[in-house]
Amino acid sequence: MTNDLTLISWCWLFPSRLISHSLGIKPPSPSSGGVPTENNCTIIRDRSGGGSAVPPARSDGWLRDVTLTVGKTPPSRCSSAWSPGCDAQVRSRMRRSWSWSWSWSWMGCALCLCASLTGSARDSREDDIMNLWRENGTQPDTGTEPTAEILKCNKAVWRIPGQYLVLLRPDVSESHVQEVLERLRAVHASGGHLLEVLQTYTGALRGFLVKMRSGVLHLVARLPHVLYIEEDSSVFAQGTSWNLQRLMQPYGAGSPNGTHGPQHDGRKVEVYLMDGGILRSHRELRERVLITDFHKVPVEKGGGHREASRCESHGTHVAGVVSGSESGVARGAHLNLVRVLDCQGRGTVSGTLAGIEYIRAMLLARPLGAVVVLLPFIGGFSRSLNTACRDLVDTGAVVIAAAGNYKDDACLYSPASEPEVITVGAVNLAGQLMSLGAGGTNFGRCVDVFAPGDDIISASSDCTTCFASGSGTSQAAAHAAGIAAVILSSNHNLAPVQVLQTLLRHSISGSISFPSLSDTHRLITPNLVAALPAASSDEEELLCRSVWSERSGVRSTDTAVSQCRPREEMMSCSGHAPDGAPAGQLSAVNRGQCVAYNRLGVKGVHAVARCCVVRRPQQGHVCAHQQHAAEGCKAPSLECRLLENTSSDNDRVELSCPPGWTMTDCSAIYQGSAVFGSLTEGKRCRISAAGADGTTGIAVCCRVR
Repeated sequence: MTNDLTLISWCWLFPSRLISHSLGIKPPSPSSGGVPTENNCTIIRDRSGGGSAVPPARSDGWLRDVTLTVGKTPPSRCSSAWSPGCDAQVRSRMRRSWSWSWSWSWMGCALCLCASLTGSARDSREDDIMNLWRENGTQPDTGTEPTAEILKCNKAVWRIPGQYLVLLRPDVSESHVQEVLERLRAVHASGGHLLEVLQTYTGALRGFLVKMRSGVLHLVARLPHVLYIEEDSSVFAQGTSWNLQRLMQPYGAGSPNGTHGPQHDGRKVEVYLMDGGILRSHRELRERVLITDFHKVPVEKGGGHREASRCESHGTHVAGVVSGSESGVARGAHLNLVRVLDCQGRGTVSGTLAGIEYIRAMLLARPLGAVVVLLPFIGGFSRSLNTACRDLVDTGAVVIAAAGNYKDDACLYSPASEPEVITVGAVNLAGQLMSLGAGGTNFGRCVDVFAPGDDIISASSDCTTCFASGSGTSQAAAHAAGIAAVILSSNHNLAPVQVLQTLLRHSISGSISFPSLSDTHRLITPNLVAALPAASSDEEELLCRSVWSERSGVRSTDTAVSQCRPREEMMSCSGHAPDGAPAGQLSAVNRGQCVAYNRLGVKGVHAVARCCVVRRPQQGHVCAHQQHAAEGCKAPSLECRLLENTSSDNDRVELSCPPGWTMTDCSAIYQGSAVFGSLTEGKRCRISAAGADGTTGIAVCCRVR
């Protein structure tokens, strides 16, 4: 191959005649003083990249000179539609005025020039590579030079595009390192681009880290002394994301049931986050956050300006837990920010009500298949706030709230106290209740489930690549919101109560100890830590939960009442006396509610309703209420079994349902003088009494046919 490029006369004439013929234009002949037809355009290109077009000398003066510039000149004259990648510009000077038809001829000539120079530049770079091998005396016998490997990280999302490690052979000298670097610059510059060297390695590894275009990788791989090229990628500290490992704990990292495909990562689920600001440019959240036009926050005390990072701190961290690309639970979910908190993390009930109404109006105007609303804040008990949340659930939204960080009964706060809201408490790495100085997670019967909430690593608003540790029930609620999004991504038609039941069904049971709680709160606080459901979970499985009432008064006429949510069936009702009560009937179903009756001398009782999600009963079977099924209401879609166990010398009896069956009822027959009641935990029924001569436990286990 030569270093000179000659563009012969047909390069000019053929396009011009073709275009002229298509337009019906007859080009002028040489005899009429027109453009000459031979030796019209000779292009000389040297190795420096410059070039010139040297026309023949003619007496008629039609063409005197044409210059060709090759290099960084942008292809403004050479349209990409004619010749993609052309980086040449043709400049011409004429001494006579031409007819417009011959302008088409010059356009044809320019087309050929662009195409030819593109190929020539590529061929020249290929020649340069071969010359390098010759100069280094390492040209292979086959006539083709070896090609180094080009390696890429097997995790595509961790790759850093345009940043490459060029590693050299271990026996190269320092001078060879610099030599290859200079040659690399030359190869990259031949395409009109600058090479940025970020790091040079001269120790155990010889090479450098560079920013360059992927289009020249095949050329760089053929440079002398290059061993291999590796695309740069990210690395991550390990052991910090204990929270995500805890969510996967029931199935194990290698279990097929613990693997969630793209269809189960929360995609196509809209999460509305009511919080402060969000740094949506953070790498964890890019293209997944919409800042709505709602903004209802109290006036800042002092009126002083606060740094944006401070205003976005809480919201960014919580958003990262929900759907961060690396630190999030539901990495495919889309976030919508509704701002109701100021830079101090403070809001108002009135502002929150307005925000809830804004979301509700949005959902009514444009119904969405799967919606989760996250409320990572707490206030004093507010009936209006609880009512607004209940109305939002009625639209089909799954509403999740933080239990609060006051180390107190969650039922004293809103929105945590609303029964139709999923209220989430926090646990730490050890699986115990989270503590924050003098405070800690709230607890009690109004908490539905616990989730990781201590020392959680997530996105920080300090910069677009920063991460920070955060603790609180806001982080715990964010984990639950992510799990809810994962559940909904597998079935968009689930009702909010079905999402709750699925969340509870796949939670880790019995892993929390409550040494700091009173006996009463230890009894009614759920011992459940949220976990991701298995991808292969059976949607036809019967799901049940126990709903506790608050403790009744101590008078003999006092009662306690518990009830199920809409769309749940009340399969059983029982009473529980923490301090013991005389044997006899403690509870009954009344108008769809579970009622427990206190007795003389008893210090209060709890009503416990067993609430289940089943298929709708067949026609002809009428339950007590449109939204509630009375005890014993027949559901033909269920198959049930009765279990019985008697203990004559023990004050405790336990029964368990077989695999695939769900405990729907747990009750007892006492022969003694004092009873405590029955407890249902998952598939187990526990019955306790004091001073009993004999205790018989009866349990009902059911499954969907």
